[in-house]
Amino acid sequence: MQDQTVSFTQMADGTREDYQLLRTIAEAKPAPVAENILGLLTDLGDHAGGFRVDRLEHSLQVATRAMRDGADEEMICVALLHDIGDMHAPQNHSGFAAEVLKPYISDGNYWLVRHHGLFQGYYYYHHFDRDRNARDEYRGHAMFEATVEFCEKWDRKSFDPEYDTAPLDEFVPMVHRLVANGRGFYD
Repeated sequence: MQDQTVSFTQMADGTREDYQLLRTIAEAKPAPVAENILGLLTDLGDHAGGFRVDRLEHSLQVATRAMRDGADEEMICVALLHDIGDMHAPQNHSGFAAEVLKPYISDGNYWLVRHHGLFQGYYYYHHFDRDRNARDEYRGHAMFEATVEFCEKWDRKSFDPEYDTAPLDEFVPMVHRLVANGRGFYD
């Protein structure tokens, strides 16, 4: 299979057989998606950005709080990975994280990740003469209260260098299961 290639040079010219070949190759050697996502997370370990803990520790604290509160495994992973865009897209970290996670999480959790940055603004926007209630434009959305709760219970308070945080190794198998249960490229 190594020497097999598609017949086209433009995607529109591909045949069903071409795309079946690509699917077969992709399924035979799947991309290390879970490891790539975990790499985005561990990249945060070198960046505190003025906080008392680095962004990796923050993420671990959020996930630890979610786990200790009895959240389901998908939500624990969302809590762990919600800020993976901080280093690569700081002005749109929520959107970055949401798009990376989209094939692996529910539509509701996608919405939560996508909008959590705006919802966090409640805690600091007023210090920059911005409307701390900007999130209210989404009031009435099915995930509004869940996103408020995510920020209130876990995200806003996870900057504590003294917090008893679970180690990353405790969450790695969860991320692997999350990715394994996600939608495939051709689904």
